[in-house]
Amino acid sequence: MMENLNLEELMQDVLAIVTTYGLEVLGAIVILIIGNIVSKRVPKTLLNVLTKRGVDPTVINFLCSLVRMSILIVTILLVLAQFGVQTASLIAVLGAAGLAIGLALQGTLSNVAGGVMLLFFRPLRVGDYVEAAGHGGTVKAVGLFVTELSTPDNVQIILPNASVWGSAIKNFSFHDTRRVDLIMGIAYEDDMDKAMSVMHAIIAADARSMKDPAPMIAVAELADSSVNFTVRVWCKGSDYWPLKFDLTKAFKEGFDKEGITIPFPQQVVHRVDG
Repeated sequence: MMENLNLEELMQDVLAIVTTYGLEVLGAIVILIIGNIVSKRVPKTLLNVLTKRGVDPTVINFLCSLVRMSILIVTILLVLAQFGVQTASLIAVLGAAGLAIGLALQGTLSNVAGGVMLLFFRPLRVGDYVEAAGHGGTVKAVGLFVTELSTPDNVQIILPNASVWGSAIKNFSFHDTRRVDLIMGIAYEDDMDKAMSVMHAIIAADARSMKDPAPMIAVAELADSSVNFTVRVWCKGSDYWPLKFDLTKAFKEGFDKEGITIPFPQQVVHRVDG
């Protein structure tokens, strides 16, 4: 008799709980289902839109993860609100915790912020040769925390994004064309016009040198041991170093052929006998 009474009381308690919290539980389940669906579809739609617009994949992944996480957090808060939990106080606690974590990881967060700025404004791209934060090299990767460079002698350099974004960035690959600058010197006894003609002819014979803007050769300095010319030639960015090296060699060979001397520093010492 007592067992039947206890069973009836238990069933009444369960029925009371279901009657009291049934709608809340059902609403929470519906919110979880909708939140899960939205957290998958919205990032997927964002992924397609940003991919079509050519946004960097690293930025796309970061934004999609951030959106999904935000939707899940809002979903959890709505579920808690269904059961009468004061979400305002919970948000305040989470905010205080987030502030403490942010202060502890401010260096890391500044690198994330720097990475996002680099990926959005694109002052450098993978494959560009740049100088940033006191280092130079070819960009191999731009992540959310660090930027990876490779020097011409194949040394890896890892730079925090905050230092890259916070410094002057010199991008040598940004423009399609570059200007080759050379300083060539001849002896004071040599004919300046003849030397300029030799250099003009060598430049014109090289197909890599651009006609527009036109090459420029001018007397730049009357130095201690030589008359120095400034030579400026425009070319494609990919031809910069080969053209610079080849012109230097060709000028020397052209001067030798025409009997034009490239002097070396020297001093004249007069001996006075007492």
